[in-house]
Amino acid sequence: MARLPRINQLDASSNGWGFFLCSRKELRTGKTGSNFLAVTLQDASGEIRAKVFQDVDTITQEFSAGEFVKAQGRGSVYNQQLELVVEKIRRVMPDRDAAEGFREDECIRCAPRPLDEMWAELLARIASVGDANIRELLTRIVSANAERLRIWPAARAVHHAYRSGLLEHVLTLIEIGSYLAERYGARRDLVVAGAILHDIGKLEELSYDFAADYTVPGNLLGHITIGAGMVRDAIREIPGFPPTLAIEVEHLILSHHGAKELGSPVEPMTVEAFILAAVDDLDAKLQQIRQFIADDGSDGPFTAYHRRLERVFFKGT
Repeated sequence: MARLPRINQLDASSNGWGFFLCSRKELRTGKTGSNFLAVTLQDASGEIRAKVFQDVDTITQEFSAGEFVKAQGRGSVYNQQLELVVEKIRRVMPDRDAAEGFREDECIRCAPRPLDEMWAELLARIASVGDANIRELLTRIVSANAERLRIWPAARAVHHAYRSGLLEHVLTLIEIGSYLAERYGARRDLVVAGAILHDIGKLEELSYDFAADYTVPGNLLGHITIGAGMVRDAIREIPGFPPTLAIEVEHLILSHHGAKELGSPVEPMTVEAFILAAVDDLDAKLQQIRQFIADDGSDGPFTAYHRRLERVFFKGT
């Protein structure tokens, strides 16, 4: 049997086998009452929903979410979205499957920019901060969390949900936020601090190896509460950090979702907080849209319906 193309090249006529990362796995009951497995498979080019209908009780023991798998299946369109109907699937056996072309890095979605390039930019941005207290705070938090901050996704599924996605998201917010701070006479150093720190709680909210999932603190507290606590603790270790500045930095984190109904304990009440909330929302939405268009397998000029953003999108000519 032929090998499947990369996920971003799959279509309804695709049929074969391939190596993937199983990022999610769930046993569900269909309309007829029979069980099936709903899984999400990914490779470096994208991700796709897949379903297993045959031998479910046996196959569910063959692999777990977060493992690399070898899957055999065919393309199918359901509710205007491309999916993979899987006939066989098992966890990868590295020594055996390497001979057939299995490579871990070919199964992991990553930010499009090179990691070392992004990390160097982040450090340069921190070095450019003029306020010594803010610069010290950012240096301490980034240094203490460097290993995770380099590779963490920005979310489990919504936006920048891939390796180094959080770092990519932060750098975009710094760039756009800095421009807006200059344009509107806001304090650029505070905007940069907010861009770097607003999602720092996701390092504790999410666990991440090759796939992301929520931790117990993540579910019980959420990244906004966790992040505010991390920043508050770091500020206490900096002698002479101005109390009012500390409150303003924490306000950036607590208000960055922009509205209470969106999960922020408070709404933005400073110019810098307004800028941060606006660019955070914009970058998250635009990344979702671009990824949805790129992953869409439907025919015609418009995508399938995006449930979160409640619309279809024009795919262009």
